[in-house]
Amino acid sequence: MQDKVQKMSPEIRFKGYTDAWVLRKLGDIINVNSGRDYKHLNKGDIPVYGTGGYMLSVDKFLSDKNAVGIGRKGTINKPYVLYAPFWTVDTLFYTIPKTENDLFFISDIFQKINWLSKAESTGVPSLSKKTINNIKVYVPTFKEQQAIGLLLKKLTTSSLFNSVRLIP
Repeated sequence: MQDKVQKMSPEIRFKGYTDAWVLRKLGDIINVNSGRDYKHLNKGDIPVYGTGGYMLSVDKFLSDKNAVGIGRKGTINKPYVLYAPFWTVDTLFYTIPKTENDLFFISDIFQKINWLSKAESTGVPSLSKKTINNIKVYVPTFKEQQAIGLLLKKLTTSSLFNSVRLIP
């Protein structure tokens, strides 16, 4: 017996988009990758990121694709966009959108998830790839993701947005 695909349609849409949004697991739309130790690398121009953001620069990259970073241990509730090339330490996952999924739309999804409620430890908050991959979210078509993502990118890079600090 085939599973029933759950769909929903938001009340407010960009003009011309009418397809229902489909409930998907994050693992269907992103690849979750692990960061690694950087101490064996030389100084360079490639930024190294941890859960708190930029740390230093090295001579090699771990990824040459833009991604969304999310903490694996410690600060798990502050995802942010990582512009390639970059390196991430082992306490930070980097999630690369699969084909036909928009980075900025996915980043917005990550901002809305209550990551602390997904913590797998009673001590230091931590996440696993399995937990991230199993989170269910509604997603539109790629074209609608791109339209939403472009708007979100414009908002987050505008000087008005950055000076007002609408989102912490």
